[in-house]
Amino acid sequence: MTLTFSGIVIDSTDPATVADFWQQALGWSGRGSGERGEVIIEAQEGETVYGPPSIVFQPVPEKRTVKNRVHLDFFSADQEADVARLEALGATRVDVGQGPSRSFVVLADVEGNEFCVLSEA
Repeated sequence: MTLTFSGIVIDSTDPATVADFWQQALGWSGRGSGERGEVIIEAQEGETVYGPPSIVFQPVPEKRTVKNRVHLDFFSADQEADVARLEALGATRVDVGQGPSRSFVVLADVEGNEFCVLSEA
């Protein structure tokens, strides 16, 4: 038996706002909704190099209160420009003790979900 990765689900108090951020950050145009208030984004053909998993933002009543158990990593050919673009969309830099000599930048989205932008170099 083989597993096929289909996507990731992220709890959110405001799924539409978090989906808006990630849709703009990733440049994906596919968007749908679920019957329990979920907002689903996914790449359409030609919008990503590697195949389209989806990201589902499901509503939950509580805000994030502890460190993420899972986070997303993204490679960037122009890390400085991509980090600046993400910050303009509402992302904030996060210090998790990574130090200044790391090849990645830790950011948090508009609800505090941490993710990394890694340099392809």
